[in-house]
Amino acid sequence: MVAPRRPYLPAAGYDWALPLYDPFVKLLGGDRALRGLVNQADLRAGHRVLDVGCGTGALAVMLKTRHPDLDVVGLDPDPKALFRARRKAYGAKIAVQLDRGFSDELPYPDGSFDHVFSSFMLHHLDPEQKDRTAHEVRRVLKPGGLFHLLDFGGSGPSSEGFIARWFNAHHRLQDNFGGRILALLNQAGFAEAKEVDRGRLFFTPIAYYRAARSKSTSA
Repeated sequence: MVAPRRPYLPAAGYDWALPLYDPFVKLLGGDRALRGLVNQADLRAGHRVLDVGCGTGALAVMLKTRHPDLDVVGLDPDPKALFRARRKAYGAKIAVQLDRGFSDELPYPDGSFDHVFSSFMLHHLDPEQKDRTAHEVRRVLKPGGLFHLLDFGGSGPSSEGFIARWFNAHHRLQDNFGGRILALLNQAGFAEAKEVDRGRLFFTPIAYYRAARSKSTSA
């Protein structure tokens, strides 16, 4: 799949920083945070799973490695990140479908996935893109399917600390705090949206969310 030409924010913020992204995130405890996201999902053999904004493929590869019977799809607009994701999957000797595209224009039919995951991607989007992304995720979930979301933020106020202040100076991350993510999910029509856990990544608050598409095919 070829994504249309439009701007996007790379995983590391800048193209030149991409080689540093994986070791930096791992140093900060990113792998532990991703394991927490996977652990909250009731994954079954044969489930079809989408990692939206998959970046360099850390979560997609983790999902397939821990649950070989899943059908895992990763999507990202950055071809350089996808190249690294493909190389990572090849090194792990696993098969993961990796597509180029945008979270607010998902190139999949309605009801395609049992689970959709998003990790540290939402803060890259402006408010309008966040809203469209939430609606698109709900659209591609099967009735009863679940959305698992991890990002900086939480139901409390924005936090202290150098990294937190640096991020919170950006309106995109400010929009993650104070219950706004739950409001976003509810407004998109998700059922049972909740903040299921909290943590910190290098002193910056992170939060885990889970929301469901209603089992009614009309909802």
